[in-house]
Amino acid sequence: MLRVGVLVTEHTRVFDYAVATEVWGLDRTARGVPPFELRTCSPQGATVPMQPGATCVPDLGLDGLEACDLVVVPGVQYPTRPVHSHVLAALRAAHARGATVASLCSGAFLLAAAGLLKGRRATAHWLDAEGLACRYPDVTVDPNVLFVGDGAVWTSAGVAAGIDLCLHLVRRDHGAAAAAEIARTMVTAPFRPGGQAQFITRPVPTGAGQADRLSELRERVLNDLAHPWTVTEMASLARMSERSFARHFVETTGDTPLQWLLTQRVLAAQHLLEISDLPITAIAGRCGFGTPLTMRHHFTRHVGLPPRDYRRAFGTTTDHAGASGPQV
Repeated sequence: MLRVGVLVTEHTRVFDYAVATEVWGLDRTARGVPPFELRTCSPQGATVPMQPGATCVPDLGLDGLEACDLVVVPGVQYPTRPVHSHVLAALRAAHARGATVASLCSGAFLLAAAGLLKGRRATAHWLDAEGLACRYPDVTVDPNVLFVGDGAVWTSAGVAAGIDLCLHLVRRDHGAAAAAEIARTMVTAPFRPGGQAQFITRPVPTGAGQADRLSELRERVLNDLAHPWTVTEMASLARMSERSFARHFVETTGDTPLQWLLTQRVLAAQHLLEISDLPITAIAGRCGFGTPLTMRHHFTRHVGLPPRDYRRAFGTTTDHAGASGPQV
């Protein structure tokens, strides 16, 4: 059972707190999701006023974080206010003993104050990013991504990006199926890659009933991931110049065409590794990676595990890959 501690301090943002409790606080074991233990912790276990207009009664004090595998720090309304030394010490202790520490939105200021972001790449809501960079010059702040991390320390942009990071952490620890089931019950998208832009120029078609002009192309690509797609070919099918195609693609998805394509191939590979006993060589071909070694490179960089290890952790069938392909 994964133990998740949510650290609430004065003026914690209600939405961010609710995201963490929605992802890890509900029992979805009947739907195949692993059990979680969620702990809400505050300094001295005291009642905490949140923003806007709510109060949180925590389960435990800061000592409740000591046995947690994951510590989530929601955003706060006034991120530049001084943080109690006991809170900073608790965050440092969690990180030192190997727990994953993740902030949502302006919670990154607390991680930075604790020294956990020093020398790391981080993000926050785009409205807070400049302030974070100025206040903590030893942190490399990227205001253009949804979330970023390295396995031990994670930060996310604001509001909905917090959902993306939480689902990513579920996916990392429990597999794509568990994350997708949680997303389904939350009626939200199951996956947005962390490198996607924080906001999309035209997220909604402008005309009433008008379809995204590239949606048919994306569907065609998804139905034939094995094909060696190029930007030139996709632009031709969309009847656009390559420059115009690339610009419209980013405006409607937040990703470049090749970034989007790579993400879809990794997602397809995750799905097949979980539900099938296809050899890894076959999965690499079906998903358009060409060779198992190419798949291993991209899969490991995106997911954090090589394909074979991912299958061992999250697969539901016998792995026959060794019988007909390289050990990847």
